[in-house]
Amino acid sequence: MNRSELFTPMKIGSVTIKNRIVMEPMGLMGLAGREGEFNQRAADYFVERAKGGVGLIITGFTKVENEIECMKMPTFTCVTHNPTAFENSCYEMIERVHSYGAKIFLQVSAGLGRVAKPTLLETQPVAPTAVPNYWDPEVMCRALTTEEVERIISRFEEAAAIAKKVGFDGIELHAVHEGYLADQFTMSVFNKDRTDRFNGDLEQRATFPIEILKAIRRGAGENYPVTVRYSIRSFIKELGKGGINVAAKESGRDTEEGLELAKILEKAGYDGFNADTGSYDAWYWAHPPLYAKDGLYLPFVKKLKDVVNVPIIMGGKMGDPQLAQDSIKNGSIDFVGLARPLLTDPEWPNKVMKNREEQIRPCIGCHDGCLQRIFNHKPISCSVNPACGREKIYSIEKALEPKRVIVIGGGIAGLESARVAKLAGHEVKLFEKSDQIGGHIYEAAAPDFKKADEKLLDWYRVELERLAVPMYLNTVIDKDSKELDDAQVVIIATGSVPVRLRNIEGIDEPQICSADDILLAKKPVGDNVVIIGGGLVGCEVALWLKNQGKQVTVVEYLSKVMDGGADTNWANKSMLLDLMEEAQVDIMTSSKFVGYKNGHAHIETATGVKEIVADNVCIAVGYSSVNDLHDEILSRGKDTYLIGDARKVSNIMNAVWDAYEVARNI
Repeated sequence: MNRSELFTPMKIGSVTIKNRIVMEPMGLMGLAGREGEFNQRAADYFVERAKGGVGLIITGFTKVENEIECMKMPTFTCVTHNPTAFENSCYEMIERVHSYGAKIFLQVSAGLGRVAKPTLLETQPVAPTAVPNYWDPEVMCRALTTEEVERIISRFEEAAAIAKKVGFDGIELHAVHEGYLADQFTMSVFNKDRTDRFNGDLEQRATFPIEILKAIRRGAGENYPVTVRYSIRSFIKELGKGGINVAAKESGRDTEEGLELAKILEKAGYDGFNADTGSYDAWYWAHPPLYAKDGLYLPFVKKLKDVVNVPIIMGGKMGDPQLAQDSIKNGSIDFVGLARPLLTDPEWPNKVMKNREEQIRPCIGCHDGCLQRIFNHKPISCSVNPACGREKIYSIEKALEPKRVIVIGGGIAGLESARVAKLAGHEVKLFEKSDQIGGHIYEAAAPDFKKADEKLLDWYRVELERLAVPMYLNTVIDKDSKELDDAQVVIIATGSVPVRLRNIEGIDEPQICSADDILLAKKPVGDNVVIIGGGLVGCEVALWLKNQGKQVTVVEYLSKVMDGGADTNWANKSMLLDLMEEAQVDIMTSSKFVGYKNGHAHIETATGVKEIVADNVCIAVGYSSVNDLHDEILSRGKDTYLIGDARKVSNIMNAVWDAYEVARNI
């Protein structure tokens, strides 16, 4: 399919970008050295995306100072912490990026302000005025003095001079975006009582980012490209609470003010906008999870297009090549921004250009390998691409001694281990007891908001067919199976099954079912459903059924839903909770399912047992590993590995990472 519009050159300021595909900035956790420099992992990370065909790389959050807002090193890169170390880390990295015809902008930041995690700071959090810290409202942020603000601005001049010296093609200001420090200055909700030139009406509150631009121009020259990461609307319903829909009240920057501020910043001289919406208070707008729609910023950017004349970059679930192409072709945006899609598959641009779109490994919107790891202070990576962020040290290499490998189980862990083992040069066979591969993916992908999981399974089908991995369906393997005779390595990926409750009145009634039964339509579902278990699966099933018009009640033993089990990223968790609230899903916490009788679920609460009308009771209290085969096969003296849910019930990331680690090291 012709995607020519995606591969048409265009200028940002004085710099020509070879195509319309931009690697969006993401947090550089794990990619910084102790002196604030880029480490070797960072160089490999960016070069891999340049090699994959991207036109422009924007590096990700880099501080211009680390004294006033002092982060623990090496949390993030910092231009001025040790300028010599920073410069030396850039030269070869930028040269290598340029070898592939890509351009690279340094994203520089004034700091985090109220959204800085206190645990990552050596100093008290700062802000334009004294406000509670986002992560810990009991911690108050200290108001910056005028002298400190001026000092931060001066550091942008130094940072810009260094950026130009080492070969960066431009700078992006991070940010009038997502509620970081520069953004806090522009919003009256955070910039309340300053008496200096950095507060007042909208134009006066724009003084900080405008003065930053002037400083950059002093350091790098008038023709050096400078873009701004820009949130058109904040979606702050109240401090710490996001607005799930467009009609929600706005306590931060609304769209009208966002468009006015954009005109002010364009007039000041910014060469482009890297546009989105959202804030930490509405993280699911700034970092859209799987529940968000593809291209969710397009309605806002259309309005931005009407009021500014400089190029606009836009990301936000733009990984579908058709959507990306159409958005460029119809003039909605000038550059398509890709963040997570380039984590999952650095070759996205090349595969689109060569009409190999079916080979693009899809982002599933889970945030487990990227955003969640960053905020757990772990190196950035990707749930479905474990080599992300460690491209050279964790790549797949050909085995010196190819072996005969069999994989038992055709779920995600089994599929990934078969793929990796084959790429490493082994002879691989995969056996699945059912009539289809995929494991729990089928029920996981049943809700309309989880179709990305289905795309992941489609990708595995394409890859294993391309690699000619034989797959034997409807084949049960036990310790005596002849298929084991010739194998040197056995990988057991037999997965998990839903936990079944016992010793409860009525538990064997036909109206009692599992989440799998409902998601796979194995049992008819009535109009009134009680879901036992308020974890991720229970809440997703509840939202899905409620959207079908059913009356749904979630019963959770703990004091909060989604408070136990796997650590779900806050962007995903908060959006799911807000969607459930908007849909009016009934939730009973600190409650226990004790029986089912005469069409009613009996729920024990602190005030006694309540009876709820229930055409169905869905048990969603977790899964248990299926791993009996492991010990049996060990007795045959084979090199045997237990992976994925069969080892420990978790999520897709755990399955993929287990499989990748084991298979690449056979």
